[in-house]
Amino acid sequence: MKSLSVRGVRVDRLTNTPVVTLREEDAPRRQFEIFIGAPEAASIKVALDDEKTPRPLTHDLFVLALEKVSISLVRVVITHVTSGTYYAELILLGDGGGETTVSSRPSDAIALALRASCPIYVLDDLIDLVGEVLSVEDDSANQTEIIDEFRDFIENISPEDFE
Repeated sequence: MKSLSVRGVRVDRLTNTPVVTLREEDAPRRQFEIFIGAPEAASIKVALDDEKTPRPLTHDLFVLALEKVSISLVRVVITHVTSGTYYAELILLGDGGGETTVSSRPSDAIALALRASCPIYVLDDLIDLVGEVLSVEDDSANQTEIIDEFRDFIENISPEDFE
């Protein structure tokens, strides 16, 4: 398994769909993108920006509920992709010491991991399949583009987008 960091959330200009960008922590620092829903994109962005909300959002609530029943989210693993759909697993640890694996959408898993401050991993076979190495120039240009696109997304989002 390879450790990942969340690089950001942006809107793909061709499909007008949010994507989350993930990058391998260690060399060769490959990265890949996963298309996600608008609510999950907003939730990930809130967590990345360390914004505080007056009431817990759904992902905050889930982490709080786990804590109340003495269960910890210890890691998230992005496991595979089939026909363009990515799959992930939540690895939970109960107070008895046993781990439980729960299937999850990657977007929810990422939003939860950011709130629980737990690591995000990708299986070696998957990063070998989908990971791309970007040059330093590509990375800084990509970061600016991500910020601009997400700003456009936030400014133009409406309640109908969540139906």
